Amino acid sequence: LERIRNLVGPTGSVIGAVSGGVDSTVAAVLMKRAIGDRFHAVLVDNGVMRLNECEQVKKTLADNLGINLTVADAADLFLGRLKGVTDPERKRKIIGNTFIEVFETESHRIDEISRQSGLGPIEWLLQGTLYPDVIESISFKGPSATIKSHHNVGGLLENMRLKLIEPLRELFKDEVRALGTLLDIPDELVWRHPFPGPGIAIRVLGEVTPEQVEIARRADHIYIDEIKKAGLYRQISQAYAALLPVRSVGVMGDQRTYEQVIALRAVESKDFMTADWFPMPVETLKRISNRIINEVQGVNRVLYDVSSKPPSTIEFE
Repeated sequence: LERIRNLVGPTGSVIGAVSGGVDSTVAAVLMKRAIGDRFHAVLVDNGVMRLNECEQVKKTLADNLGINLTVADAADLFLGRLKGVTDPERKRKIIGNTFIEVFETESHRIDEISRQSGLGPIEWLLQGTLYPDVIESISFKGPSATIKSHHNVGGLLENMRLKLIEPLRELFKDEVRALGTLLDIPDELVWRHPFPGPGIAIRVLGEVTPEQVEIARRADHIYIDEIKKAGLYRQISQAYAALLPVRSVGVMGDQRTYEQVIALRAVESKDFMTADWFPMPVETLKRISNRIINEVQGVNRVLYDVSSKPPSTIEFE
């Protein structure tokens, strides 16, 4: 907390990138405790968040943790820029740049309010970057290569006005969870599975459209709901449903179908630098598959990913 105070100074204010995940929540609570009302949290609705995510984040951060929160509705802007884009790196860059642009716009508005109230100008942008994000986004001298760009460290605008502050940059996920517990953040938040900054956009393989996002979003909601009911959520480090860019033949009643395919991913990991696929019980998989196929229109096949990291990354894109 003292390092944050010294960095920001006695008058500087911070605008925070929050999502409701453990990383941004821990970072936000740290900032709130370090500089109080000079911290302004902003949630960007990018149109590719989980089901009912904005409402849940508002309840958690604003109502329960007392953090000053603004919700910026930029769903149409993000989805418009993603139209026709299929390359994973382009998706990440577009989302990263648009994310910063929206924050810049919000910071100008909040900056005026902050100055008028005597709290100081907005000078800093808070991000919940972790050490694995940095490692995967930096190509060191030698034979290594950049694995993938992260929205926190790889898609930033060169002329960005705000300075970055990343208090979790040297920590692994298990260390962030331990810090969250020390800060008395509720267990439900501390143990929430990671959710990528580009959101469902990198879980919809191929072009990102509102319709495709909705299919992936509803399948994912069912998946998480069922593993929680089975008492498996805390045993799994990360789980999600991805929508594959293929169609398969099926039969629904007396009708032949040609619909889309959902892939389920669940991994066990301590630091997210390596991960093993989770041995999901067959009965649980059966319930998940039946619910997704019966409840999510446009899906007629569900697969389970049995790939470890390395060589596979945890996310599909």
